[in-house]
Amino acid sequence: MKGKHVTFNILWLQAGSCGGCTMSAITAEDRGMLAALKAFDVNVLWHPALSEETGAEALAILGDVLSGNVALDALCVEGSVMRGPAGTGKFQMMSGTDRSMAAWISDLAAVARYVVAVGTCSSFGGIPMAGGNHTDACGLQYEGEAPGGLLGRDFVSKGGLPVVNVSGCAPHPDWITETLSLLATVGLNADQLDVSGRPRFFADHLAHHGCSRNEYYEFKASAARMSLLGCLMEHLGCKATQAVGDCNLRSWNGSQGGCPDAGFPCIACTSPEFETPKGAFQETAKRAGIPVGLPVDMPKAWFMALAALSKSATPKRVQTNASSECVIVPPAREGDKR
Repeated sequence: MKGKHVTFNILWLQAGSCGGCTMSAITAEDRGMLAALKAFDVNVLWHPALSEETGAEALAILGDVLSGNVALDALCVEGSVMRGPAGTGKFQMMSGTDRSMAAWISDLAAVARYVVAVGTCSSFGGIPMAGGNHTDACGLQYEGEAPGGLLGRDFVSKGGLPVVNVSGCAPHPDWITETLSLLATVGLNADQLDVSGRPRFFADHLAHHGCSRNEYYEFKASAARMSLLGCLMEHLGCKATQAVGDCNLRSWNGSQGGCPDAGFPCIACTSPEFETPKGAFQETAKRAGIPVGLPVDMPKAWFMALAALSKSATPKRVQTNASSECVIVPPAREGDKR
């Protein structure tokens, strides 16, 4: 006899957020997040942008969750938590209540089976932490690279996991739906999260994997300015060889690939403190002419030797195309005497 089927309930709150993570989520697959999750019997109790309930109706849902009348399987939080001023959380109050968003998140996290940080802001603090961080913004379980945040480094949900960090600015929509569908079906365990709490199904990859500019990277044939076809690492600040994510292996909004495919350098938005880079965005920080940020696992001496060898072996076709806005010289074909 089969056991009784139980719907997986999620509640989504927006803290210090631009709403970009929700905008990403609603483009999931070809049907949107709500339809994609429904296929796994994931029920969205309430979402501030997608649900019909507002005001007292929405607050009643939150009250039923806190009282235990409605089970909460996953609390999803989008955006940084504003703890200021002076720890009061009054920089962001829950509309219609006299309580801060920080207080609501803390209470709901205590009754949730799992807690999911949607986006880099709720994972690590993100954009609101940049500069002087006057709002005392933080992530749910991290403050930049340091464990802590709103819930504390030792927080473990009722399901036995730390906060699950689906980072990205914005995260790929499939990362969100796949994480929630996994939690709703086979579950996740601590071994399936990386050292920063990110699900390894995407965090064990680099944004560099699958990049359409990889031939230019291999020969260190670099673009000197935006809109050119060459590799964006040497001069234009691309961090794809250092950034967690399989974004270039997936389609985005019906198009293949991530930021480099669209002509923009990867800014490592899945990483803690990406908002405070060592140099300007779209510029590669260098020391003595050598990029400060090198590919993961590669010693500087090896990179320099490989770069010199690669550049010396760069085919004319690759070098010409790298400094062009479109392919000028096609690959040689059998019997081609050019």
